Amino acid sequence: MSLTVRDLEKFQAQLSSDYDDYQIELQEGNIIIMGPSDIVSSEIGIRLSAFLFAWIEPRKLGRVFDSSGGFILSNTDLRAPDVSFVCAERLRQSPRDFGELVPDLVVEIKSRTDRVKKLREKIQMFLELGARVGILIDPDKLTVTVYRSGGEPTIFNNEDTLTIPELFPGWELAVAQLWPPVFD
Repeated sequence: MSLTVRDLEKFQAQLSSDYDDYQIELQEGNIIIMGPSDIVSSEIGIRLSAFLFAWIEPRKLGRVFDSSGGFILSNTDLRAPDVSFVCAERLRQSPRDFGELVPDLVVEIKSRTDRVKKLREKIQMFLELGARVGILIDPDKLTVTVYRSGGEPTIFNNEDTLTIPELFPGWELAVAQLWPPVFD
C-alpha cells in the first residue's frame, strides 16, 4: 500500500504524545520514523543554521529551515533535511503547511547511528529533483562534503573554509567553527 502526505498527516494526528520527539517522513509511499539525533549533531545543525541566517537575513536572500521543516517533493515524498535553504525568489512567503518545492540547499548531518550511504542517497535524491547544493557533515571525521549536480563531491576538512558561491556569494565559514566548542 502506497501512502500519501494526507495519510501521513492523519497518522501523525493519531499518535500519542509519546512520539513527539520522532520525525516522520514519507519516502516512496512508505513511512520512515526517525528518533531524535544525538546532541552533537543537533548542535552542529543549529550552529550552521545560525551562521547561514546571520548572512542570509540582512541580505534577504531567502529562508533557512531546521530539521522540522518538511518539503513535499515532485516525486510525492515528504522529506525534511537537517538544514535547508530556499531562495527568496522561489518562496516569497512561507506557507502554514509543508513546502511544496525542492530546497536550493539541503544539509544532512551524520548522527551517531546514521549510515553515510543513506545520507548520501537522500542528498542525491534532492539533487536529482532540483536542489542546487547538498552538504553532508560528518562530525566523526570532521569533514564537510559538498555535492552539486553533475559534479564530483568536494571534501572540506577541519582547516578548510566552506563557501557556496552559487547561493551565498561572499559567504565563508571556517569548517572548524561547525564543531561544538569545548569549554574549559
